[in-house]
Amino acid sequence: MGVSSPSVSTASKWLGLVAAVWIQSISGNNYTFSNYSDALKSLMFLTQLELNNLSVAKDVGKAFGLLAGFASDRFPTWLMLLIGSVEGLIGYGVQWLVVSQRIQPLPYWQMCIFLCMGGNSTTWMNTAVLVTCIRNFRSNRGPVSGILKGFVGLSTAIFTNICSALFADDPSSFLLMLSIVPFAVCLSGIFFLHEIPAVKSTTAAEDNEETRYFGVLNAFAIVIALYLLAFGFLPNPTALFSTAFAVVLLLMLASPLGIPVHSFFKNRFKPGLDMDVERVKEPLLQKKENETPAEEGEAVVAVKRGTEIGEEHTVVEALSSVEFWIMFVSFLCGVGTGLAVQNNLGQIGLALGYTDVSLFVSLISIFGFFGRIISGSVSEHFIKKAATPRPLWNAASQILMALGYILLAMAMPGSLYIGSVIVGLCYGVRLAITVPTASELFGLKYYGLIYNILILNLPLGSFLFSGLLAGILYDREATAIAGGGNTCVGGHCYRLVFVVMTGACVVGFVLDILLYFRTKKVYNKIYMSRKPNKSSITSIKQSS
Repeated sequence: MGVSSPSVSTASKWLGLVAAVWIQSISGNNYTFSNYSDALKSLMFLTQLELNNLSVAKDVGKAFGLLAGFASDRFPTWLMLLIGSVEGLIGYGVQWLVVSQRIQPLPYWQMCIFLCMGGNSTTWMNTAVLVTCIRNFRSNRGPVSGILKGFVGLSTAIFTNICSALFADDPSSFLLMLSIVPFAVCLSGIFFLHEIPAVKSTTAAEDNEETRYFGVLNAFAIVIALYLLAFGFLPNPTALFSTAFAVVLLLMLASPLGIPVHSFFKNRFKPGLDMDVERVKEPLLQKKENETPAEEGEAVVAVKRGTEIGEEHTVVEALSSVEFWIMFVSFLCGVGTGLAVQNNLGQIGLALGYTDVSLFVSLISIFGFFGRIISGSVSEHFIKKAATPRPLWNAASQILMALGYILLAMAMPGSLYIGSVIVGLCYGVRLAITVPTASELFGLKYYGLIYNILILNLPLGSFLFSGLLAGILYDREATAIAGGGNTCVGGHCYRLVFVVMTGACVVGFVLDILLYFRTKKVYNKIYMSRKPNKSSITSIKQSS
């Protein structure tokens, strides 16, 4: 029993991460609005401002993610997944009924409610997945965040390409998928995703094995992303080829199951492994006990001087810190502008002469994935090697995103292709970097609620940059050019929008640089705490 228990626990942790990957692969439905926005606009006879406000209603659902944040410290993972999946089934199910014309379009305010429900459903899924997995993989928060957020980015391309392959981009079929598929996947994930009790110390071999598994999972994800990207560029694939594509994609998504299977059998048939682990842990635990009085003394000092960045914060303490609000506003500048592009991509494409924007939706999704998965692993690597604070990578993404908006404002031939790639990449970096940064600066005890306060930037950014800025300026251009119509054609339609968003990114860059300098001590402490731990374990193993 003593031999099999650790192997079962390790395999369960990885099986939970695979289930989390599947859930994240279908929980990015909040980013797919451009795929069916034109159908809603024509059926409900909406102006662009009214359509943008519908997208804001969808993103306002994120604001109610505070409920998921409160619940994450009180509800089990399975209940949070169940709540999110049922809410999504209702929210997107009603939209499907309207777009498929099975019912008459509902009053505008009622449609806002159901779009809000659809948007809120993902907060329950994402919070359950992120909180559980970051607690299960405390020493690899960057790779975990990158992988999970990466698959959220890929989910848009997964849904879009499967709909293109099987249903010829029919918006009605697309909404039916958004309502049913997440519900079914979450019901399956309930049985596998749960928090595993933390081990007090791990061996260097176990750390290396965990790193290798993350490398394999990254490789799986990159292959899937390239596969999706290749299909997006195929001109008019046949029905048989499209069906084969969908089948192969599902098999590829199932392939990470090999990791928990390999982990279980590898540890199951090494009876000496657990004894070696205990032999290594015993001196470390003894050392930990000896250090307890010193730590208690330090804790008393900590009470006197107040909670510092890098320690466990209450929600009030986090909200009282300067670092939180620097992160909040810089996050708003990055994700708010990126979300505005995604919400308006259908109309941006039409303005620039593209009748089908599904390829651009896929480009933002896939390169958003690359931004998330690469930045998560790279930032973790540089913390371990050089104590480099994560906010530095956010600063770099802000400047690159500003260049992308300048390119989109110029509206040159091909600029939408390059702009979609840049916006997707930088949007992904922001999400993947900010998630572990918040846990490192403010701790994990109330992480679920702190995370959901941070992502209030999604509805706020959507309202400011999409609902107000893009909606009002687009309608003003459409009225001036088309004599009162609600359609605008030409590069001028969004030019001023992109100029303003460029300025917002510059502000975000300055804030990220400021946060970089304010958190250098924290990341140096993280670097030092990890370094001696590994060396002491290695020396104990060698002496044994």
